[in-house]
Amino acid sequence: MNNPFLGTGIAIVTPFNDDLSVDYNALEKIVEYNIANGTNYIVISGTTGESVTVTKQEKQDIIKAIVKTNNGRLPLVLGIGGNNTATVIEEIKATDLSEFAGILSVSPYYSKPTQEGLYQHFKAVAEACPVPIILYNVPGRTSKNMSPETTLRLAKDFKNIVAVKEAGNNMAQYLELLRDKPEDFSVISGDDDLVLGVTLAGGAGVISVIGQALPKEFSTMIQLGLEGKAKEAYALHFKMMEIIDLIFEENNPAGIKAVLNNLNLCNKTVRLPLVKATDQLQNKIDDFMSNFYKS
Repeated sequence: MNNPFLGTGIAIVTPFNDDLSVDYNALEKIVEYNIANGTNYIVISGTTGESVTVTKQEKQDIIKAIVKTNNGRLPLVLGIGGNNTATVIEEIKATDLSEFAGILSVSPYYSKPTQEGLYQHFKAVAEACPVPIILYNVPGRTSKNMSPETTLRLAKDFKNIVAVKEAGNNMAQYLELLRDKPEDFSVISGDDDLVLGVTLAGGAGVISVIGQALPKEFSTMIQLGLEGKAKEAYALHFKMMEIIDLIFEENNPAGIKAVLNNLNLCNKTVRLPLVKATDQLQNKIDDFMSNFYKS
């Protein structure tokens, strides 16, 4: 069976108009741009999609728009997670997941549960979910690291927990996961700056932020990494290093929206408490992009 979560996934933004309404035309353009340029799958309603400031109705409308535009061409993944286990289960049960290859479920944030609490949360999610689950460990946002031991315990105990998006920016933790994981369990990088090393070490690729703006180059780099072609892959990595740093200089997704703005795919608008990229950052991004396509 082919793994739908292999290669380059993108954590798609939610574009907004100046009046803060969802810009569905821009959303369609970003989906088409990624399909045309080698992205392997699309993740909807993640952190980069500003999921915490999108209403329930908007989330449904965004799903419909992406499903319609995608038209079965790429696998889709839906973000369903949170720090109230009962609410997460309720949303899973209430959502039509027939169009999705799986869900991405973030480790509970703010509450700071123990490792046993994390295990029990995802046990409950796994028992309720009819599609494959990608765990999402992002301690910089949740304030609690999910240890490799907990991740691998879940991987071994539940067949529908098929992967982890690991975004702890910790190479040692990646390597521990890759060393000890079950053969059919995937380790997906959530760190654009570390993904090539992770892929070369046996990872399944990435769920990327920058990938949606540079899909051709980024997905080529990941494919070369999957093929073990380190020299060619690192040539592309070195070319993109600066922009990966720039998009996280202020906040995510303000940075990536500034890149997409440069590409005329959407404007820079984000919803409070986030603020759009400063002119200084936009100028740095514009300079990078201008030189990127010259070289």
